[in-house]
Amino acid sequence: MAKPIFGARLLRSLTKAGKSQQKLMTQLFAAPTAKAKPRKKTAKPAKTVATARSRAAPVSAAKPQVSRAPAAPDGMPLRQHARPNVSVLPGRWLASHYAAMPQAGQVPSQPMSYWLYLPQYAPEAARRAGLPLVVMLHGCHQSATQFAQGTRMNRLAEQKGYAVLYPQQLASTQAHRCWRWYDKATQEGGGDTALIAAIIAKVCGEYAIDRRRIYVCGISAGAGMANILALNHPDMIAAVGLHSGPAYGGGHSTVGALTVMQHGAGPQAAIAIRQVLARRPGFPVMPTILIQGEGDKVVRPINQTQLVQQSLLLNRLPAGTQVNVVERARVGRTRLAHEIRDYSAGGKVLLRVARIADLEHAWSGGDPALSFNSKAGPDASKMMLDFFAKHRRLKA
Repeated sequence: MAKPIFGARLLRSLTKAGKSQQKLMTQLFAAPTAKAKPRKKTAKPAKTVATARSRAAPVSAAKPQVSRAPAAPDGMPLRQHARPNVSVLPGRWLASHYAAMPQAGQVPSQPMSYWLYLPQYAPEAARRAGLPLVVMLHGCHQSATQFAQGTRMNRLAEQKGYAVLYPQQLASTQAHRCWRWYDKATQEGGGDTALIAAIIAKVCGEYAIDRRRIYVCGISAGAGMANILALNHPDMIAAVGLHSGPAYGGGHSTVGALTVMQHGAGPQAAIAIRQVLARRPGFPVMPTILIQGEGDKVVRPINQTQLVQQSLLLNRLPAGTQVNVVERARVGRTRLAHEIRDYSAGGKVLLRVARIADLEHAWSGGDPALSFNSKAGPDASKMMLDFFAKHRRLKA
């Protein structure tokens, strides 16, 4: 007969493991606490949000004239974390929503909100073919506007002549605004995937967008969704950027998602990509940039390792593909030590992999006034746009 003490030890071990898992689940799905700050009386800023009803995007070859009036950064209205006396970007910051048509006998779904930044300045090529579009997908506990401010993507987009689209997950769909990248139906093209694709199509129909140059990127759950969108709509997406993203194909539940985030997708990682290629034998190449912090304990670096393997398989690059180290930087005053590697085929970089030492679960080079952003670089937003600029679809 087993001694009672053995059962007690086993019970304590299981309890300890359960508490550890619960702590991690809380980190992922519970809203982060923030210290309350006293409200200061400030003059009301000029309204910067307009309804997205215009049928054409205004573009100008003139250099942007930056306003010096006190307002929020990146053309956004003043909200929590917004700082006064920051120049307003000259482009248009539009708010709108998309409501899917209900199926027969079904209750209409709640509209999904999105924001769109249209730059004032655009190069000559953009005025002829339309603006390139970057779709930005936020992480859990973030809103679309917080993601815009944290990444500073609008500022770069104004300089380079890009439109930027920010869909926002419904709180009624997921209480903490997490995209459901782990849901099997979503991975196969339904759910959130179909909604985001419909929003992109709507924006392309309303504004002058170059359909050969549509890119998607995100962080964490947003990176997982960006990957799924690219895999299901390769004719729409010209390149994809994944920052601190989970491997594709695993999860299928919240507990399963947690397992992927901590340990990767295991053998399912390769199986899932083979299934994508089997469903679509003519799958085009999908240029990809992967950015990962080595200090990330939420989505651990094993996921980037598996995403590299998945990208090599998806782009039909042999495992022995030559790798070029294009940048290796030591830690500096404004940057973390990092290494960037390129995987090429036919003289074209199809996969860029950035590994950043000590970076935790945060957007590299972002606005530290908001959660999930690291002030220390390299600048992930610039890295994304520099990579995207080298890729486009041959036809719309």
